[in-house]
Amino acid sequence: MTCLNLMCTRFDQVMDILKKRADSVSHCIVDTPGQIEAFTWSASGSIITDTMASTYPTVIAYVIDSARATNPTTFMSNMLYACSILYRTKLPFFLVLNKADIVKPTFAVRWMQDFEAFEEALNEARSSYMNDLTRSMSLVLDQFYEKLNYACVSALTGEGMDDVMKVIANCVKEYRTEYRPLYEKVMKEKEELALKENQERLKNLSVQEKVVAQLGPDDEDFVLPSQKIHLGGVEEENAEDELERNS
Repeated sequence: MTCLNLMCTRFDQVMDILKKRADSVSHCIVDTPGQIEAFTWSASGSIITDTMASTYPTVIAYVIDSARATNPTTFMSNMLYACSILYRTKLPFFLVLNKADIVKPTFAVRWMQDFEAFEEALNEARSSYMNDLTRSMSLVLDQFYEKLNYACVSALTGEGMDDVMKVIANCVKEYRTEYRPLYEKVMKEKEELALKENQERLKNLSVQEKVVAQLGPDDEDFVLPSQKIHLGGVEEENAEDELERNS
């Protein structure tokens, strides 16, 4: 977390580097190693993600170890992580089913498309108290799978990288048609709210200035209600307020 926070404080320098190389580089990969929770759910991670997404088309790629995901419970844990990242960032998102040179990820694709196939694999696995929870989660995430982009690849051999580039191109279109308009709408609402709050502050300040300007030479001890400082307890405050109302 300390390293992530330090990186966040210097991320403007990273953005400067990206800006300088924008004409010569078409894609930039930012790896976020470590615990998923540390980056996804921390303030620093959100700042880094939002900073990039506010300037450049940004896509989230969630890499899954296909060799380990052959266990239905592990597969479902990865899907739950993927779902949480998608709804946290709200950015275009796709799965990278890696290590296709060891285990073909076709089983994962089949599990996402066919609940009965996943349930059959779950029943064949070693029985545990987690099976019922995993089965219920697979039903809940069924709608999540419908529009989920994915690519089966091997980082070692380069297999499937063409599919990755196609998925990224589709995600960039999604960024421009869905995320960017939503981002601009939210920023406009924030600007309007900030402008309204500033106008209210100026209005209140003008009222106070008007009251002070109308004070006479005998009104030096006059204090605006917002400038009062109560040194006593609750009873003293109530007594002062009562005295003010009666005067």
